[in-house]
Amino acid sequence: MPILDGLVVVRSKIHGYGCVTTRRFHKDELICYGDGVLYQADASFDDTYALILPGEDAGHGDPVFWDLVCQTRWFNHSCAPNTEVMSRWDREANTMRAWWVATRDIEIGEEITYDYAFTASVAEKCACGAATCRGLIVDDDPANLAQLPEHLRPLLRIPIRAAS
Repeated sequence: MPILDGLVVVRSKIHGYGCVTTRRFHKDELICYGDGVLYQADASFDDTYALILPGEDAGHGDPVFWDLVCQTRWFNHSCAPNTEVMSRWDREANTMRAWWVATRDIEIGEEITYDYAFTASVAEKCACGAATCRGLIVDDDPANLAQLPEHLRPLLRIPIRAAS
């Protein structure tokens, strides 16, 4: 696994480890590609560092999981992220491709973050520290928030609006 250009793994102020920049990145600039191992939905594995791709995108009925094995696994969640993760199914290679793009200028020493946007069933407490923190790592789509378990609702810092 090669070291990703412009990034270094450090202890994170958000959670565990994180990646901070060693150079400036500009808005819309490619940060890096992620490397991973592909798992089918019925596989038994630790999905802590996995991205999920809908099965229909991959030509499967069930979602596929891309378990990150490079420094991207240390990219933490933020409710005010500085990158967006993009992914697509590569039919020719029969695998998933994932990459991160800067959503704004990122200065040297900033931690790389993206919005994990968990489904309500796996939402967990957020420690991102952003002024706009939702209190939970969860997709803020009203239909998703309506499914939030009762015990997590008091942690949510945004209103649950009716799904349209």
